[in-house]
Parts: sequence; C-alpha cells; structure tokens
Amino acid sequence: MSALEAVKYQRGKLEVLDQLRLPHEFHYDPVSTRQEAFDSIATMRVRGAPAIAIVASLGLAVELHNNPIAAASDSELITRIDEALDYLKESRPTAVDLSNAIAQLKAVIRTTEGKGQTAITESFIEEAERIFKKDLQNNLSIGDFGTQWLQSQAGASAEQQISVLTHCNTGALATSGHGTALGIIRTLHYKSFLKHAFCTETRPYNQGSRLTAFELVHEGIPSTLITDSMAAALFRTKKTENNIAAVIVGADRVVRNGDTANKIGTYQLAVLAKHHGIKFIVAAPTTSIDLDTKTGDGIKIEERKKEELTQITGAVVGSDGQVDKESKVRVATADQRIGVWNPAFDVTPAEFIDVVVTEKGAVEKGPDGTFDFSKILPERWAKVAN
Repeated sequence: MSALEAVKYQRGKLEVLDQLRLPHEFHYDPVSTRQEAFDSIATMRVRGAPAIAIVASLGLAVELHNNPIAAASDSELITRIDEALDYLKESRPTAVDLSNAIAQLKAVIRTTEGKGQTAITESFIEEAERIFKKDLQNNLSIGDFGTQWLQSQAGASAEQQISVLTHCNTGALATSGHGTALGIIRTLHYKSFLKHAFCTETRPYNQGSRLTAFELVHEGIPSTLITDSMAAALFRTKKTENNIAAVIVGADRVVRNGDTANKIGTYQLAVLAKHHGIKFIVAAPTTSIDLDTKTGDGIKIEERKKEELTQITGAVVGSDGQVDKESKVRVATADQRIGVWNPAFDVTPAEFIDVVVTEKGAVEKGPDGTFDFSKILPERWAKVAN
C-alpha cells in the first residue's frame, strides 16, 4: 500500500487531506492562502499538533511564493508577515507546535532584514519547508527511542511481545509521516515486538475510530477498536492475556514540569493505567514542549461547538453492509436543546506520566514527580531556569 500523507507539498503548491471524509474517501483540498490554511485547521480537516504547524507554515509560504506581499520597506514586510502568522496562531490555540513554528519563522525572517524583500520571503519559504522535512525525521527518532524504552523495562524482551493502547490519532495523518505515539506503535510492529494495538474511538470527534483504526488497518497492524468507556474493563480483563504494557499518547503541549495537554479523555486513561500498573507514555517532539509555562494550570484549553457532541456525520451503510461513499447523513445523537460542555483537551498531571519520549531521547519522571528537560533542551532550559 502507498504511504499515507496528510500533506502534499511542492514549492508553490500545497494540498491537504480532508480528514473529515476519512475513512471512506480520499480528497485533497488545495491550500494557497493563509485564510484557506486557517479554515482547514479550524474545521479540523487537518488536525494533530505537528500537522497543524506544518499546514499553517506551508500555507503562508505558498501564498508568499505565488503572491508576494507588496511593502514599502523590509521592516514593513516583516510586520505584514508577523500579522499573517498571528492570525494563523488563533486557528488552534492549545497546540504549542504552532506557536513554536510561528516564533521560529518570525526569528528567521529577521535575520534577512536589510537584504531585500525577496530575501526575506525566500527565507520564510525555506524555513517552512525545513519545518516540514524535520518533522518526519523527528517522528522516526521518537519511534526508535520509544521502542528502546519499552524494551528496556523489566520483563520486556524481543521474545515477549507486548500490547499497547493508544488514544486519538497521532500517526501519519497527524504529522508529516510515521507519527508520534502511533509512530512508536509502528516501530514496535516493524521490529516484531508488538502483539496487539488497541485504540479508543475518541469521542466526541471520533479521531480514533475514523483515523487511527484506518491507519492501523492500512498498515496491517493487529488491532482492536474499543469505546472510550471500555478502557478500565480492558485493563482488568485483558491485561495479562494480551500483555498490555503501556498506554501511548501524543501531546498538544507538554509544559515545564511535564503536565501534558492532549485530546480529551487522556487524563482518565492515565489514572486507569496507574491503577492497573501499566506504563503511561507521552510521545512528543521537542516542538511540543513549552518551557515558558510552568504547570498545566497555565494551558489554555480550547472549547469546541456543542454540535460535535450532539450530532454525528457519516457515510450511509446499506442493508447489505456496504458503505455508500457518495451519501452522507447528519444524525442527532441527543436532544438538541441540552446544554453542552465540550473541551477539546484535558491536562494529565506529570505524576501520572512515566516517560516523555522525544526525538532527542526518552525523559523519565524524576523522584519529585516532575520532569527535567534540561538535558535535551539545554539552551531553552537556561532561558527559563531562573
């Protein structure tokens, strides 16, 4: 099978896979302006912290390539680009990858001030392309480090396969390729260390059942889908039989002490894992680590519209069990008058996390129940240490 790609890019042209149509239809939307990039992110046609940063960066890069901004001076052009990036930042405020990419792009264009507007624009485009390419390298490294960490745990060996549970979607569809948490699962599978992968449906938006289940089947990874509320029963009744060793999740933001914001439902899985003696692993590139925010209390949690909880859209299944890819229906799943609280993320305290796996290595929790990222991020750590 061909590799899954959330983003297709060549200079001057960007196409983004509409993940709302999966798993029944592959459709790529052209993205050529900041507005189109913002819309694809805000409507969740593209999602996943790394992919969000990539689409925002490349979307503006394509706009600048095809329609350079007219400005009276270098400083005015930089201001105009800053404004475009600040606009894109509001598309999904919880994911720190986007903020980090924006800060990186702003810094790069300032290094070319005084060299002419063409140089400024070119530096932006080249940096956006570097962000895209670097993400895949990071994901492959995360897969390797995560697998090594799991193999190093007591009782783990090449002869003893393990099973894992994952939540939401953290694979090729959420990144430039391979994935973070799902990237570890892929690497486990490639190295014949994986017995079975369980994935949650991830209500209310069903990223697990629509996307992760699709990726697991696409890769031929032995897997089973469960509802979010089945995790406790799974751990109690299937842990020994399947050798369930870990819950592996991604992260939209990991703050200085290790508190982690991820898809709603992550926190409860961490509590359940701790109770059942199952390792809890956060897979996150260093671009998802926010050292400026001390604890999870400082994370802004995005709240989504109530219809995501009270309605559902899907393809029509005929009486013969076949999916009609051309027909979709929107169904009410609750009384439309009911009040709704729909946070997109929750925060898992560091005390429930065993390890944060990055492209620079696995960082284990310290004796005080928090994480020390100083060794993998010495320069960034030095800026906030005091």
